[in-house]
Amino acid sequence: MTEPGGAQRPMDKVADIASDIGEYIRQQRSSAKISLRQLSKLAGVSNPYLSQIERGVRKPSAEILQQIAKGLRISAEALYVQAGILDLPTGGPVGDAIRADAELTERQKQVLLDVYESFRRENTAANTAPKTTTQETTEESA
Repeated sequence: MTEPGGAQRPMDKVADIASDIGEYIRQQRSSAKISLRQLSKLAGVSNPYLSQIERGVRKPSAEILQQIAKGLRISAEALYVQAGILDLPTGGPVGDAIRADAELTERQKQVLLDVYESFRRENTAANTAPKTTTQETTEESA
């Protein structure tokens, strides 16, 4: 439901987030070929509660998301971002493309993002390091 001017009411936003995270968990579980019952056991969460999360009836806490992430063998950060607990990391179009690639697992995405960010940090450090010109070097040696 929306308020005048097209804005969503706060409770509607919570419902949307719960639905989105539930759908995301269901997709991850399906791609991992794990049944609801298996994930429930792996995550240490009751089967009915996990089902309610997937259907968007319940919004899980950060602790429960961490347990679910462990059961799915994906990063908890991915679930936190999906649940709106963390902001989507920056990284520009390359990072966005990696995150959007449906062919990669969450672990593969995280490894690629880590490598990419380490290269960016290395280049930034190299570009901000003081540079000496040939003239300065010549004057110092004279």
